[in-house]
Amino acid sequence: MKQHFPLKNGQEEKRIYRNRVVFSIITVIVLMLLLVSRYAYLQIFNYQTFTTASDQNRIRLQPLAPARGYIYDRNGILLADNYPVFSATLSRADVEDIDDTLRRLVPVLELTQEDIDRFKSRIKTSKKTERVAIKLNLTENDIARFSEIKHQFPGVKIDTQMTRYYPHGELFAHVIGYVGRINDKELKSIDKDLYAGTNLIGKIGVEKSYEDILHGVPGNESVEADAHGNVLRHLGRKDPVRGNDLFLSLDYGLQMIASEQLAGRRGAIIAMDPNTGEILSLVSSPSFNPNLFVTGISTKDYSYLRDNLDQPLYNRAVQGAYPPGSTIKPMFGLGGIHYNLIDWGTAIADPGYFSLPGDSHRFRDHKKTGHGAVNLHKSQVVSCDTFFYILSYRMGIEKMNTWMRQFGFGEKTGVDLPSESSGLYPSPEWKMRTRNSKWLRGETISVSIGQGAFTATPLQLAMATAITANKGSHVTPHVLRDTKGAKAFKPHNAPDGKIQFNGTAEDWSKMHDAMVDVVQSGTGKGIRTPMYLIAGKTGTAQVKSIAQGKKYNESLLTERQLDHGLFVGFAPADKPQIAVAIVWENGRHGGSAAQLAKPIFDYWLLTRKKNPIVPSGQQISGGLMTAGIKPGELPSGSGILSPDAATPHNQNSASHSNQSNQSNSNGSRANAASSAQAVERD
Repeated sequence: MKQHFPLKNGQEEKRIYRNRVVFSIITVIVLMLLLVSRYAYLQIFNYQTFTTASDQNRIRLQPLAPARGYIYDRNGILLADNYPVFSATLSRADVEDIDDTLRRLVPVLELTQEDIDRFKSRIKTSKKTERVAIKLNLTENDIARFSEIKHQFPGVKIDTQMTRYYPHGELFAHVIGYVGRINDKELKSIDKDLYAGTNLIGKIGVEKSYEDILHGVPGNESVEADAHGNVLRHLGRKDPVRGNDLFLSLDYGLQMIASEQLAGRRGAIIAMDPNTGEILSLVSSPSFNPNLFVTGISTKDYSYLRDNLDQPLYNRAVQGAYPPGSTIKPMFGLGGIHYNLIDWGTAIADPGYFSLPGDSHRFRDHKKTGHGAVNLHKSQVVSCDTFFYILSYRMGIEKMNTWMRQFGFGEKTGVDLPSESSGLYPSPEWKMRTRNSKWLRGETISVSIGQGAFTATPLQLAMATAITANKGSHVTPHVLRDTKGAKAFKPHNAPDGKIQFNGTAEDWSKMHDAMVDVVQSGTGKGIRTPMYLIAGKTGTAQVKSIAQGKKYNESLLTERQLDHGLFVGFAPADKPQIAVAIVWENGRHGGSAAQLAKPIFDYWLLTRKKNPIVPSGQQISGGLMTAGIKPGELPSGSGILSPDAATPHNQNSASHSNQSNQSNSNGSRANAASSAQAVERD
């Protein structure tokens, strides 16, 4: 059987072939158009973008952190230095698996979980090529272990970075403060470009207040790097601008003297120039070593400082709110003159107590039998409470509040230090707002002698004393005296106003005379000297209240229940050069606190120019340091990593290293219990 095949159709085959050729041509054309379009997109329309991205694979712009400005005292003694330390760093551009790298680095660099958490927080917000510190201040052992196996950690480097060093340790800790690692909260508020490559920021004190001028401006460097971040070639550089140097009003020698007076005690001392408002010394005791915080304080060290009953981290001078006691009597007495309620001839008969009309309750004087006939002058010399009880009854709390606030009580002074307390000058409005109760007449009596709800900081007492010394010229306390650097900044070093006073200049002079007699023959006579005249006022603030009819018995109280001793004063009385405020927690009475003031006055007025106290191996010539430790140069054997290295080192000065081992007082925050019987024992 034969099989028949269809005849070949040449026309159909040509048509199919032609269609296939056309389809192929169209496909090639479309693909070519797509390729040309993509090429145009890459090479023409986005040439700059992709060229930059390509260059970034090998060319990097690395930030250069600026050096922090130095801090000096008024004589040029270096108080805050910069010092290089070794740090382990990496960038996101150089390490693919950061978590794995950190895990393997833990035993090598002895990383803590805190180190890891801090690094991860910072790396999240850093630029891709920015190198972020994993651990600061590497030890020699850390570096040695890493060097042996560094080939296992491509992208991780050991870099040199500048860090802060405080050569005098705890001596200036509360006023200068310290720098520390930038935390999460600070990362949200700082300018990340300004802090590129920087790990440290001011935390407290001057370091925080003047962070913007101490920090400087970062620079950058363009480098060619390989895939592991190793620099192959330097292409260009913009140098960073170092931060301003600060010259403070503090005097190293006076700070040493003041610190010695509080060694082993709890309290605060502030010395001011009443003519300018410059703070000459600011001491809060006990203190702490700020070097511990710079590269990250250990949990053990921080727990000790935080839980210490003495609260060494607490700045008593600026934050401590204490009942001011009789130290406010000169200011309050002038208020009676201002409101024409009394004059210098006004006298009262003091039986040893005062009772409000229609009330049998007795507000006692510290002298049970009274002081007899007392005028304004005598009220200061013997610190007669009854005189001020009567004056406050006549004046009333509203006028008292208006007058005393002119001296800075109940308000922040405006000092150029952070975290200042405003203290409290109470009023009926304050009590209703905070306690939802009416003001009682007896509360006015307590406030008149610096007790009750009235609290003030040592800084406020110093400012009020300076205003009194100035005969009403207002000064704002400050520690910055001058700056030097790229950023223009000029502090104000002069009186900035006058308080409203309806009396005369003679009234101020008479109050000065009364304060002189306090020291010559009154409650502060233990510090009188023939070399110059001191005008002062002692004060005693109760910590534990005394019930009506009970007698103060010191032997029944614990050490922390004893009264606070206070003293304010200025000298020379006829031409004041220095004003001092002292609070000695549980110091028993104001006369004891006055004893601490005498060496401070002596040094400033008698010794400073002839025999100034300076760090070992240094001297002052022409008002500035001429030899000794230079910036960035630690003395031999200083031991920057050692907490004990930062102890003041003047041969005539007592060591302060034991201060942080003293115990704290419930009155350190000094909101001491108000007295059931308002009584002042000077």
